[in-house]
Amino acid sequence: MNKKLAAALSGGAVLVLTLSGCSDDGGSDNKVNDWAKKVCDQVKPQLQKIANANAAIQQQTADNSKPADVQKTDSAAFQQISQAYKALGAAVDSAGAPPVDNGETTHKEAVKELNASSAAYAELQKKVDALDIKDQAKFADGLKGIADELNKISTNGDQALKKLQSGKVGIAMAKQPGCQKPTASVPPAATPSKTPEKPASASPSKKP
Repeated sequence: MNKKLAAALSGGAVLVLTLSGCSDDGGSDNKVNDWAKKVCDQVKPQLQKIANANAAIQQQTADNSKPADVQKTDSAAFQQISQAYKALGAAVDSAGAPPVDNGETTHKEAVKELNASSAAYAELQKKVDALDIKDQAKFADGLKGIADELNKISTNGDQALKKLQSGKVGIAMAKQPGCQKPTASVPPAATPSKTPEKPASASPSKKP
């Protein structure tokens, strides 16, 4: 029931600023490197929050997950992602424009895009909270609709960020540990895969 949502989330939510390492083209620019460090140092904890939220949704993808549990997990995850994007926008904004051609325009567009993503995830949280958890079929349909919207956010909302991460700036950011894709650190959900031995006193038989 939640698998489509998890797939859509993993496809887009951590797209922002998660760069694979690039080789140095030889045109190392200290000013660009300084800018990248300033941004990436602030970005790291926010990327971690997004990865953790993504992982939390991934954990609630079992077919037997209860709608109430899925709703609670997804709502909290969307709230966390929304707050992270808002903080990412503030981090990029505070760093100022990167010292490259058209840096000012690219910078403004990236900040605008991050803030728009924050608002979009906040809206998704409201929609998840409004789903009918008493009707499993309606709830599943509602999640499909949210997953479709999530796909739109992922595909339509990263053009300015891609531009920000191109050229010298992209190379400089890729070298920064703070802009590398984080590993999610979410406590594993309690899965009763290992059946513990029941103590003899666990279920005493009451004699009438």
